[in-house]
Amino acid sequence: MAKILVVDDAEFLRVRISKMLVGDGYEVIEAENGLLALNAYKAQKPDVVLMDITMPEMDGLTALREILAFDSGAKVIMLTALGQESVVLEAIKSGAKDFIVKPFERDRVVGALQKLVG
Repeated sequence: MAKILVVDDAEFLRVRISKMLVGDGYEVIEAENGLLALNAYKAQKPDVVLMDITMPEMDGLTALREILAFDSGAKVIMLTALGQESVVLEAIKSGAKDFIVKPFERDRVVGALQKLVG
């Protein structure tokens, strides 16, 4: 099954997403900010990245660009709070494959992943 990197500074959200994905048979790696996500991506080469936009150390947009600079074929789905439409557009223009608005439904997350990894 696919390896997913879950990136969010909110531990409860990482745990919630990770439990959901592990239950569906995915392998999950977690990172709490964009800098750690970039390092984890380089070391582990996940199939898909689920990444929050607003985080300390390195925000999601910067991490998205850095990951794509390292691997132009990276598949990144941005996680965003309501009201961040302009940031979402910037993320899509920067190369994000999809975005999910928080709070999200399980089916939306799984559906987005299935589109990218089959």
